[in-house]
Amino acid sequence: MQDKHHRYLKWIFAFVVGFGLAFWAFDRATDPEPTRQKALQIAIVEEARIVLTSYVWPDGRLEYVDPIRPDRVVGKTYIWPDGDNWDISGYYRRDEDDDWHPFLMKLDPELRLISLAVKDTNERLIGLSSQDEKFSAVPE
Repeated sequence: MQDKHHRYLKWIFAFVVGFGLAFWAFDRATDPEPTRQKALQIAIVEEARIVLTSYVWPDGRLEYVDPIRPDRVVGKTYIWPDGDNWDISGYYRRDEDDDWHPFLMKLDPELRLISLAVKDTNERLIGLSSQDEKFSAVPE
């Protein structure tokens, strides 16, 4: 008799757990918040690319490793909220012959630059660093 009850309890337990997992999966699949958050982060990183290019290589085109286009071989990248502001980290290079240079950027809620720090030996950037309080370039 006890085996019969044990078997029923196993079926009830399996049904409850299965229903709970199905409900959890459905809730996660239909939650629009992660999609909105991802879209916001993509917009922020795209704006960060524009700002970075305007400082580092305004006449050219940069390659990026950032939260949109990560590459663990080059290094880890992040985007995270800091209060109302956003911090973005990543790497850039001017062409295939250039080394990857790390950057760290802080943007305000309207996606305006608060600060940008890069590690780069470019003399123009080192000079610009002494003229613009939002920009910092240090040799690698």
